[in-house]
Amino acid sequence: MSGYLVGPELPQGRGELSAGVVGALGGGAALPGEGVVSGADPYGDDLQLALYACYELHYRGFRGVDDGWEWDPGLLGLRGAMERRFLRALRSDATKHDRVDAALEGLLVEPVDGSGVSSFLKDEGQLWQLREYAAQRSLYQLKEADPHAWVIPRLVGRAKAALVAVEFDEFGGGRAERVHAELFAGLMEDLGLDPAYGRYLDAGSAEALATVNLMSLLGLHRALRGALVGQFAALEVSSSPGSRRMAQALERTGAGPAAVLFYTEHVEADAVHEQVVRRDVIGGLLEDEPALEADVAFGIDATGFLEDRLGERLLGAWREGASSLRVGL
Repeated sequence: MSGYLVGPELPQGRGELSAGVVGALGGGAALPGEGVVSGADPYGDDLQLALYACYELHYRGFRGVDDGWEWDPGLLGLRGAMERRFLRALRSDATKHDRVDAALEGLLVEPVDGSGVSSFLKDEGQLWQLREYAAQRSLYQLKEADPHAWVIPRLVGRAKAALVAVEFDEFGGGRAERVHAELFAGLMEDLGLDPAYGRYLDAGSAEALATVNLMSLLGLHRALRGALVGQFAALEVSSSPGSRRMAQALERTGAGPAAVLFYTEHVEADAVHEQVVRRDVIGGLLEDEPALEADVAFGIDATGFLEDRLGERLLGAWREGASSLRVGL
C-alpha cells in the first residue's frame, strides 16, 4: 500500500473560495476574505472543498504544507464563516425531528421498492460503478472512526465507555491489520484502485465531501457533541443491511476477497454496534444531558439528508450511463 501513510497532495480549486484556500496553503496566495463565503452554495463544490481542506489539517495534513496552518487565526476565521453557512443550511433543510426515537425510526425501515445505492449495486451494478463508489467513499473510509474520536473527552460514564467500545472495534480491536480503514484499503486494491490516503480527493463530488465534512464539523466543536453522537448512531444503525447488499454486489461482480471482507466485517460488527449505540451511547448521553436530545436528532437527520443527496448524485449519473466523479479514475 505505497503512500498509504503519506498526506495527500493539495487538490485543485473548484472556485474562488477553494482556490484561495488551496493557494494560501501552498504558499502562493493570500487567504480570501470572509465575504466570499456569503455567495457560496453551502452544499456546492467550492465551499465543500475549501472546508474539507481546512479540516484535513487536523488529520494528516497535505504534502508540503506547513503544520502551522492547523491553528492559523486567519484560516480558522474563514473556516468558521464556512461552517456557519453550512450549518445554517443543514438546520433549515435537514431538521425533521426533535425526538431521538422518531429520528431513528426512519433508519430502521428498509425501502420496500429496493431503492438506494446499495440495492442498485446489488441488483444491477457494474464493476466500474463499484469502483466509483469506493473512490467516493474513500474520502471518509480511509479515516473511518477518526472524526468520532473527538467526542470521547466530551462524554462521561456509560456513554463514554460504550462509544469507546465501539471505536475499539472500528480500530481493529488492537490488531493493526483489522483496522477498518486498513480493510478498506484492501478493498480498494482488490478493485484496482490506489489506496493512498486522499488519492481521490479531486475526483470526489461535493456530495461526498459534505458527508465527511459533517463529521469533522460536529467532532471539532464541543457544543455539537450531541449532534455528533446522532451522526455516529445514524451510521451504525443503518450500516448492517447496506453492508450485506454491498458484499453481495462485490461477490456478484467478482471484486475479490478483500473487497468482500470489508463489508462482511461490517454486517457482523454493526449489528452489535446498533444495540450498544442506541442503549448505551445515546441512552447514557441523554441520561446525563437530556437537553441534548434535539441535537442528537439533528445529527441523525443531517446525516440522512446528506447521504440522500450523495445517493441522488450517484444514481442520477449511473442510470444515464455517466460517471459520478468529477474526474475519471
